[in-house]
Amino acid sequence: MAPQRTAVHWVAIEPGTPDAWRFEQYEVPAPAPGEVTIRVRAAGVNPADAKHVASARPGVEFPVPIGYEVSGVITAVGADTEVVTGPVSVGDEVIAFRVTGGYATELTVPAQKVLRKPAALTHAEAANLLLAGSTASAMLHAVGAGPGEALLLHAASGSVGASVLQQARAQGIRIIGTASPARFDVVRRFGGIPVPYGEGLVGRIRAAMEEAGVPAIDAALDAAGTAEATESSLALVGDRRRIVTIAAPRDAAEHGFQASSGSDPETARFRDAARIRLVEAAERGDLVVPMAREYPLAQAPEALRFLAEGHPGGKIALVP
Repeated sequence: MAPQRTAVHWVAIEPGTPDAWRFEQYEVPAPAPGEVTIRVRAAGVNPADAKHVASARPGVEFPVPIGYEVSGVITAVGADTEVVTGPVSVGDEVIAFRVTGGYATELTVPAQKVLRKPAALTHAEAANLLLAGSTASAMLHAVGAGPGEALLLHAASGSVGASVLQQARAQGIRIIGTASPARFDVVRRFGGIPVPYGEGLVGRIRAAMEEAGVPAIDAALDAAGTAEATESSLALVGDRRRIVTIAAPRDAAEHGFQASSGSDPETARFRDAARIRLVEAAERGDLVVPMAREYPLAQAPEALRFLAEGHPGGKIALVP
């Protein structure tokens, strides 16, 4: 068995903001059968990283190591162990998703959460592939989106939105996406039809539909969580079962449409099943990850503050 290694990681000692987290040394356990150890080259930064430790929640025991997805290099492999994509050896580049403690220089994780890293992506990009990508995939699945359909997408230029656009384009699905005019280039880059949000949104969407020859909006995906996102989705989609949100669960409960969350067991199973397809798409160059910034691992609170400001313009990675 490989010896333990000393590493550093970010940990929430108690509920609170990132400014209260600690950056401290810890002993990385040697991998048991069914586990691998990864030297982290980049950790993905997501709103959930801070949200899930901001307050006490049932089933969460502190201290909590922070970070859900990483890209890195295998440094040790447990006996008789393969990862999701097959055999793995020391030195292989991999990504890991739905792990605990990714804001680290090294960590040991279950092999069932590890896949080969797409060669077409940098470590910073690869570390941000699966949470946004699987969320986008789950939203498309939730509304039963299919070839030839037209969808309304709120927050189309965001991280989840950019993945929705790419996955929809690959399936022959048209997207009308709301965004700020400054981010229209992102929506157009991935095949969407941009519409500025704000007062009069429904009228502008209908005008865009007419110009593009779109007779109807078949479904709506909300990654924004705003009142106007809910109102315009309800105004344009007749079947409320074909509206899904990842950001406004209260509106979903009130108005009878879907809310998608990774904490739901069925959704989590779907997201896990989507991982190989997303890795393969990235390897082909059919799925890219727009990046905004990289921060040193020691500056995790600064990275979370930048993310919380809104509209970062792409994904953020922490680099040890």
